[in-house]
Amino acid sequence: MEKTNYESVVVLTPVLSEKMLQEAVSDFEKLITENGGELIHKENWGLTKMAYPIQKKTTGFYQIYEFAAEADTEIVDKLELAFRRDEQVLRYLTIKLDKHALKYNERRRNGEFNKPKVKEAPAVADKVAPAAPVKAAPVAEAQVEKVSNEEAE
Repeated sequence: MEKTNYESVVVLTPVLSEKMLQEAVSDFEKLITENGGELIHKENWGLTKMAYPIQKKTTGFYQIYEFAAEADTEIVDKLELAFRRDEQVLRYLTIKLDKHALKYNERRRNGEFNKPKVKEAPAVADKVAPAAPVKAAPVAEAQVEKVSNEEAE
């Protein structure tokens, strides 16, 4: 049977120690692999400021999992149940990836985005002589006539 690809984003509470964070991340990874899922990629965005406070917290540890599983398995339900039960999870979102999202994620993993652009010197510019500077025509100043009240009457 064909596998379906999913992506899950989890926001964990910012009061976690490094050890507690690693334990939570490894528990979720283990849950994915034990239920027949194949972990394709995981990414830790670290402590990031959120757009609005959640449970009076303005920052959170963002963790992203990309995984593949059989279409008929209940892996997403089990994973989201674990997210709901864990007090360390502030928010989570799991989506099914379409073919365009798969291609984008693959390109992002390969580092095709956020690369500094290399400026190439045009080869034609070397062969063409620089043009003579063009002098701009002088701009005529607008003349304003003063009209007094005596003349208008």
